[in-house]
Amino acid sequence: MREIPSEAGSNASLKAFRPFDYIKITIFGFAVAALWSSLHSIILPLRLLDFASESVKNTYLGLLTFAGLVLAMAIQPIAGAVSDRSAFGWGRRCPYIVLGATMAILWLPGIGLAGSFAVIFVMYCLLQIFSNTAQGPFQAFIPDFVPEGKRGLASGVKTLLEIGGGVALLYPVAFFMGRYSGGGGLHWQWLALGALAMVLLGAMLVTVLTVKEQPGVGGGLPLRSALSASFKINIGANHNFIWFLASRLLILMAFTTIQTFALYFLRDVVGVDSPARATANFSIVAVAGMLLVVYPAGRLSDRIGRRPLVFYAGLLGALGVALIFLFQHNYTAILLSSGLVGISFGAFMSTNWALATDLVAKGEEARYLGLTNVATAGGAALARLIGPVIDFFNAQSFGLGYQVMLLACVLYFILGSALVVRVKVR
Repeated sequence: MREIPSEAGSNASLKAFRPFDYIKITIFGFAVAALWSSLHSIILPLRLLDFASESVKNTYLGLLTFAGLVLAMAIQPIAGAVSDRSAFGWGRRCPYIVLGATMAILWLPGIGLAGSFAVIFVMYCLLQIFSNTAQGPFQAFIPDFVPEGKRGLASGVKTLLEIGGGVALLYPVAFFMGRYSGGGGLHWQWLALGALAMVLLGAMLVTVLTVKEQPGVGGGLPLRSALSASFKINIGANHNFIWFLASRLLILMAFTTIQTFALYFLRDVVGVDSPARATANFSIVAVAGMLLVVYPAGRLSDRIGRRPLVFYAGLLGALGVALIFLFQHNYTAILLSSGLVGISFGAFMSTNWALATDLVAKGEEARYLGLTNVATAGGAALARLIGPVIDFFNAQSFGLGYQVMLLACVLYFILGSALVVRVKVR
């Protein structure tokens, strides 16, 4: 089996890096996206209705996912820093991908077995820990293997697969969970969770069997020192990375807020007949928009730079959410607006990840890309805190909480776009 070249930046490496190599090093992202998109968009909102009353369902969902994502924010940099210094004979990253994915698969049934909010809270947090143990090291594959001149393209492929993963199981999961919530029986829930486990297992096997790393050499700081240094950034030398994190956090807060509370918004405000199916349709249209731009955006960023595309992607997202606010009772208009949000998200994720790989410190790629999860999971976690705000304002006037949510998303997009202007790339 041919080994992926690891001399990123040389002409020989540039020529040797072939199309299938992009798939090898990014396929695991497909499975991770499928897992969390299905859980956050459909499975958890419907499962929580088994435990939470109508008046606090947004609060329960927000606090549950906030706690799990705070754990994710901590675990990814630590796992990345440890993998940077690992000395396993079969590589620095793959052992952690196997460990984390296997434990996540074994723990996934806990979401279905939980009989109370406290139990599902614990199960969800542990699933976040295991998943991010794999994801932190996995994210270093692009700077490990890809020549600098092709990292925008590689980031585009990564984002394309993550988008595909995010939508691939939405319709099957919506079908299964719609019947579960309608009283069709527990077996529908197990079909949904089983599908996620199979995708995660398949992607893990493809990754570890096709990606051939050089043996890890260890070195650097001792493990204890490496762990204590996992979240340290020399601000003076890496101030551009700080601006990058702040911009990414705000824009991802906007995207995540829409995704997290879409089912309840469509159920309560729009009044759709099947919230699970309507949420799947909303996500499918958004994904169609993403697919239009994710690959060309990655390629274009290699030519004109990352910042302009990230800036305009954020503004387009603000426009899409503003249209949802204006036409919030019109399901057709909401679907069309979700397409604009999808275009924004596709362009943002493709070029923003390429920007991250441009900014990471040499020799600490996995740790720094793990630190991007301070923005990724941190933004996702902070987005969940609007759940109690939604319930509070809904108690004052029906639907007012969702209006506050949408206006907050517009503000997140605009501020995130403004901050990326401060990022200077060599």
